[in-house]
Amino acid sequence: MPKLDLTRIERRTGSTYPGKLRATMDGRSSLRLGDAGGLTQFGVNMVRLEPGGMSSLRHYHLEQDEFAMAIEGTLVLVDDDCEHEMRPGDCATFPAGDPNGHHLINRTDAPAAFLVVGTRTPTETAYYSDIDMMVKTDTDGSRFTCKDGSPLTADQIGDDNE
Repeated sequence: MPKLDLTRIERRTGSTYPGKLRATMDGRSSLRLGDAGGLTQFGVNMVRLEPGGMSSLRHYHLEQDEFAMAIEGTLVLVDDDCEHEMRPGDCATFPAGDPNGHHLINRTDAPAAFLVVGTRTPTETAYYSDIDMMVKTDTDGSRFTCKDGSPLTADQIGDDNE
């Protein structure tokens, strides 16, 4: 079963972000290739961004390395340094603990895609560079809070019905 049949892998949409932040991921979908192949030590996802879509809110990981490679279309990598155009074959790396907040955006009028590979650790903390939010993940799931650990406010996340 080494060769994956991409047509048989569930395409995931949506986001685990709280409240109104969930809508920021409209236009993003992914195939969990590593899960489909039974990988347990690292994750591999093929992420598709429709025009105007973005991969995530700008963030960085404390415990997990991340690698991204553009495979279709043109993307823009936004990080703390500047913006970098990413075309098929272009790669970017984000070592664990490096506070360089990053995400990919599709600013074209055609779909674009990239592969992302990341370490799987039992726990993780990620910080969001442009807003006062962090996420802590462990065996009980993920919890979004302010960076100091206090609860997110209604002003920060809005209402799910908005």
